[in-house]
Amino acid sequence: MGLRIHFVVDPHGWCCMGLIVFVWLYNFFLIPKIVLFPHYEEGHIPGILIIIFYGIAMFCLVALVRASITDPGRLPENPKIPHGEREFWELCNKCNLMRPKRSHHCSRCGHCVRRMDHHCPWINNCVGEDNHWLFLQLCFYTELLTCYALMFSFCHYYYFLPLKKRNLDLFVVRHELAIMRLAAFMGITMLVGITGLFYTQLIGIITDTTSIEKMSNCCEEISRPRKPWQQTFSEVFGTRWKILWFIPFRRRQPLRVPYHFANHV
Repeated sequence: MGLRIHFVVDPHGWCCMGLIVFVWLYNFFLIPKIVLFPHYEEGHIPGILIIIFYGIAMFCLVALVRASITDPGRLPENPKIPHGEREFWELCNKCNLMRPKRSHHCSRCGHCVRRMDHHCPWINNCVGEDNHWLFLQLCFYTELLTCYALMFSFCHYYYFLPLKKRNLDLFVVRHELAIMRLAAFMGITMLVGITGLFYTQLIGIITDTTSIEKMSNCCEEISRPRKPWQQTFSEVFGTRWKILWFIPFRRRQPLRVPYHFANHV
């Protein structure tokens, strides 16, 4: 089965995603230029910290790109419904197509998505069954990268020894204070926002409830047995190997679980 590319034509989503890419580029180029490389050259930090920074940044970028272009679980116009699961499908009252229960029709994208969690403008895509795991990785690596950058920004001024070699002819050196203040502002803003989002996503997976289901109040705990957290995470990431939950380069293979659940939207 080939990789299904999904591209949403939405100027609002393009602007939001462009802002995320700008913040990533800002940290990717300026933090090493101002903090990491100068302190490494003067022996204040080991080189492995620079490698870790670039590694986290690349994992974050891959998760962002893949979450944005991966098909979230769009249903075909004529889906093949297994004979034994017909009772677990329903008719969408917006596009008049059959869909598994717990699917939802995205008004922005104009089609139904399997187990849709929400439409995220920051990746310009829906978060559904087939790309939810990438969205979680994006939240995780964004938070990790932001904490890493903020930590080194703090250490640069309050912990590391002052730099002896400073080339004042460089633009980033002459305007270092303004650049670092902007980086700190974006970092703190990003950290606060992504922490809240990541927390709600984790709680949703643990309780096996999507964001849309929470808003519609259609999922009551007594109507569906609680699954172990290992099972719910394995279903989202498509594997029971926990180490693979952190790898954005692989291809997700859905676990063989039925579509039907006790509740649906």
